[in-house]
Amino acid sequence: MISKMRLKNFKTWEDTGDVKLSPVTLLLGKNSSGKSSLLQSILLLKQTVRSTDRMIHLNMGGDDQHDIFNFGTFQDVLYKDAAERQFELYFDFSVDSREIRDIKFHSVYRQDSKGGVVQDQLELRTGDEKFRFIRRERGAYSFVLNDDKMPFDKGRYWAPERSTGFSAEALSCAGVSSSMLQDISLAIQKEMAALVYLGPIRRKPERDYQWNKTNPSEMGFDGQKAVDILLASASSRNNRNSSDILESVSKWLNLMGVAERIKLKQVGRSSRYEVVIVQDGLESNLRDVGIGVSQILPVLILAYFVPKGSTILLEEPEIHLHPLAQSVLAEFFVEVSQDRNIQFLVETHSEHLFRRMQTLIARQTLSRDQCSLYFVEREKNKASLRELDVDEYGRLTNWPESFFGDALGETREQARLMFSKQQETNG
Repeated sequence: MISKMRLKNFKTWEDTGDVKLSPVTLLLGKNSSGKSSLLQSILLLKQTVRSTDRMIHLNMGGDDQHDIFNFGTFQDVLYKDAAERQFELYFDFSVDSREIRDIKFHSVYRQDSKGGVVQDQLELRTGDEKFRFIRRERGAYSFVLNDDKMPFDKGRYWAPERSTGFSAEALSCAGVSSSMLQDISLAIQKEMAALVYLGPIRRKPERDYQWNKTNPSEMGFDGQKAVDILLASASSRNNRNSSDILESVSKWLNLMGVAERIKLKQVGRSSRYEVVIVQDGLESNLRDVGIGVSQILPVLILAYFVPKGSTILLEEPEIHLHPLAQSVLAEFFVEVSQDRNIQFLVETHSEHLFRRMQTLIARQTLSRDQCSLYFVEREKNKASLRELDVDEYGRLTNWPESFFGDALGETREQARLMFSKQQETNG
């Protein structure tokens, strides 16, 4: 789980300061304020760790088939008014391991003479152990242990691989520190592997789906394999959790008021299947119901498909949903987070989702340390972050004006116009 992050000179962020990330974290703000950049920084590290090129320092993307996001060039990522031509990423991880509990990752990136992105510095910490790697001349790196003034070792073989790893040659030169250094690298890579992303634009529903009895290992950034996952789960008789995903998805669709349940039907004797939505006793093909159902399906499926302990990054999960369904999303995030130890980092514009989160805090269904709420603001090219303070009664003490509109002001204006019209009628 990612417990804290910080960005310096990254996109619209000069410096976010320390950002606490909880089991459920909501990021709110106006369009193009900088919310997505917070999530993208995490995705940048993930797609670097999973790169096929182990010598790469930072994978900026460009491979549409394998990469999550195309960040463009170094100049596209660097904060426009950066005093130094470098940006920094900080991530703290809470790791469930007997050897390691907490890891701090801090990396500095800059542009080299050829226009590529290189890792200028890397610092890894756990407990009292600190490992620093500093780029020197001709691509060599100094390895500094703890707070020593002199490098422990130096050479080109200390160049970090995929931002987090090290070569076998480097580890062999690390002496007694090699085991701990390797454990830290593997733990970060494991955290990145357990992180999944679902974007704001999901696949449109199809009339039926081809399924060749495969069991997908991942859903895809646009929910491409969502129905395949449902089919594989429902048909796996040897899996004691075979029906859990289908049943869980039906449960939340029902609570949201968009369907009583969901069914899967084979089309004749072919390898094609249709997704059937049952509502008010009637059965309808997924293609023939509101688009909101098909857009929320990947969100619900993903939450029960990923292994326990995963981190899910979501953009606009509420898209095309009516207000009640958006409210129920808050309960969905909280329940799944608590039951399956899933971390949700969610970018949203939904007032209904946010208001229900306040209610859950007031009900004590959700404690304040289990939820972080942030509002992102932007002035010209600079983004800023405001942590929203919610008391034990769910009341917000520092809400920015007019983001969700002025409901009370609208009511006053309607009342004023009503009385004014009545006076004219009676006058």
